[in-house]
Amino acid sequence: MDAAAIPGQRGALLLDSALRYTRERRWDVFPGTWLEPAGSGERCSCALPACPAPGAHAAGPDWAALATGSAVSVRAMWAQRPYASVLLPTGRAFDALEVPETAGFLALARMERLKVTLGPVTRTPGRRMLFFVLPGAAGQADRRVRELGWEPSAMDLVVRGEGQYVAAPPTRVGRGAVQWARQPSPTDRWLPDVAELIGPLAYACGQEGSSDRARRT
Repeated sequence: MDAAAIPGQRGALLLDSALRYTRERRWDVFPGTWLEPAGSGERCSCALPACPAPGAHAAGPDWAALATGSAVSVRAMWAQRPYASVLLPTGRAFDALEVPETAGFLALARMERLKVTLGPVTRTPGRRMLFFVLPGAAGQADRRVRELGWEPSAMDLVVRGEGQYVAAPPTRVGRGAVQWARQPSPTDRWLPDVAELIGPLAYACGQEGSSDRARRT
């Protein structure tokens, strides 16, 4: 039986992960919603029947003020909400480039072949991948995509920057959990700039878009 099935261990895992992000990565964190029993299944603690991110979104509009890198504050917040999701604000220590999972794995393989500098990469239950880059990507991504000959509005590439956040492992979202496709390590403390990743990601998203159009015709 894994920790996700044992409430006490699950809470300890979430707190431990939040503390490691603050200590080892110097990332701010804050607690979000969580999944709670409902009939024969689970529902988001926000209680919305059609919650778009069950168990993994901000619990209120003051989330940015709650985000902290203090271990003392983290312990206090998770003591009040031990099963809360672990959320990381973007636009501070990092931004994130979000793409469909199929495009993400294609781009990741290409980057590794080319020995492109990479940071952490997450994989969500919704079949999305998020590549962590230096802050400021939101102001550059569209321009750089156009310079490569692609139209940003026609591409499924989303930038998470200032005023937004991402869910971090081991946060559960609906029936699955966020995972690391490429874990943080001492070798990736210096995150890549958006310019280093946008080419492979834009190419992979363009290839996926072409495949989708071909399947529909």
